Formats: sequence, C-alpha cells, structure tokens
Amino acid sequence: MAKFEIPPPPTKFLQLSYPAPRVVLATMSRPKDLNCMNTSAHWEMDAFWKWLDLEPSLTVAIITGSGRAFSAGADLKEWDNSMADDADPKDRLGNAPAFKPLSRRLGKKPVIAAVNGLSMGAGTEFAVNCDLVVASENAYFALPEVKRGVSPIGGALPRIIRTLGLQRASEFALTGRNVSAQEMHAWGLVNSVVPLPKLIDEAVKYATMIAENSPDAIICTRAGLREGWESASVERAVEITLEREFAALQRGENILEGLKAFTEKRKPVWKASRL
Repeated sequence: MAKFEIPPPPTKFLQLSYPAPRVVLATMSRPKDLNCMNTSAHWEMDAFWKWLDLEPSLTVAIITGSGRAFSAGADLKEWDNSMADDADPKDRLGNAPAFKPLSRRLGKKPVIAAVNGLSMGAGTEFAVNCDLVVASENAYFALPEVKRGVSPIGGALPRIIRTLGLQRASEFALTGRNVSAQEMHAWGLVNSVVPLPKLIDEAVKYATMIAENSPDAIICTRAGLREGWESASVERAVEITLEREFAALQRGENILEGLKAFTEKRKPVWKASRL
C-alpha cells in the first residue's frame, strides 16, 4: 500500500491504483453507463485532481475507463431532469460549475489519458486537455453535442483549435462524427495507438518516463508548455462563450428538445435558431 503525506479522497466513481513509483492510475468505473459522469462523479474528480497536485509523492496521473468506454461524457438523463419546468434554473447542469472539470483543469502535474474505447462529449473534452493521450486501436472520439441540441462547452472548442487547427476542429465539432484513434493520431491529438491489451502498459511507460525526472522540473516545464498553449487565453475564450452564446442556448427550445429526444430514444425535431 502506497504511503501518502495527504490521504487520498474517498472515491466511488474512480478506482485508484499505483502501477509505478510516483504514478497514480484512476479508472472511471460506471461501465454499465459507459462511464458517463453525473454531478457526484464530477465533484469526486475535482477532489482527486486537487489531491494529485497537493500530494508530494505523486508526479503524474493516468486516467482510463472500465468496460468498453473511456467515457460517454455527461449524464444526459440527469441533465434532462435538471431542465424540467419545476427544476431550479440555478441547478441546470449546463451552468458554469463551482469547480473546473478535467476538461478545463489547469493544475500543476501532468495527466495522461489512456482511451480504451468510445470517448464521447465530455470524455473527449477530458482527453483534449490531457498532457498526453494514448489510445487503443478500437478507440474513437466524438463531440456529438450538436446532435443533442447542446454544445461542447466544457473547454474543448478553443483547445482543439490550438491542437487540430480551424478546419479539422470545425469538421470534428460541427459534424459530431466519430473519429478513429488512428485518424486522431494523424491529426496530432493522440501520441500513440496500441492494441487494447497493451494500453495501460503504454500509458505507464510514458508516465514512468515522466516520473523518473525531477518533480520540480516537471511542474515548471509543464507550466511553460501550458502558458504557451493558452496565450490569448483559452480560458477566457471558454468564459466568454459560456457567458454569451451558451447562456442564450440554455434559454432556447432546442436544448430541451435534444435532451428530451435522447431520453425518449427518438430523433429530435429542431426549431429555427433564436440565438
């Protein structure tokens, strides 16, 4: 059992293990729900990332999923319930949260995404903001929010512009189509693609290479990389869109229709945009 200066937070959604010195592996564990994330899971992850940065014995984290999914993203049924007529508008899942999810995490220490299968919505937004991404050969990525009347507002949009460029980012986000691990490797989002049985070993290999270096130097070097990536602030771009376009989207009819259609397992019937 690893010894820590600060005890890890209690976890239910995340299963924690320690596959190498200075490395923690966090496995999302709602396989029957494709590791989609409800509010309690987000709060749990928020506590975990804060602990990672504070615990001096750890240098790098790996995040992966259990079952056939990395993560299907937000719990859309919970989101749909939060949009009900009798629900408090302050509690809507699309509102800016009191915490920053992994998709908007700044943090001090690097995180490696080990994408083991489907990665949709917030799952893909998580991967976009990870420092390295390894993927299994069967993995695929998508931002399908436009098909649900929502928008991928968790932080990915300005970040994929930086990583993929305008045209590829537009293709990815505006079509909502599935993009294979191999294509994402060619596009530059994925560092390596390996057979599924070798995925965690590949992630641990990268993590070990990082963890073998100076913890201070890793934090400093990562900060420099992030500062360069976020010049002309990515975060401000997220905040502006949240405050402007996404606030208007939340007041519209199509978000209600898209979420309701998902819950009722039917095709949505869109209304003309009033944004």
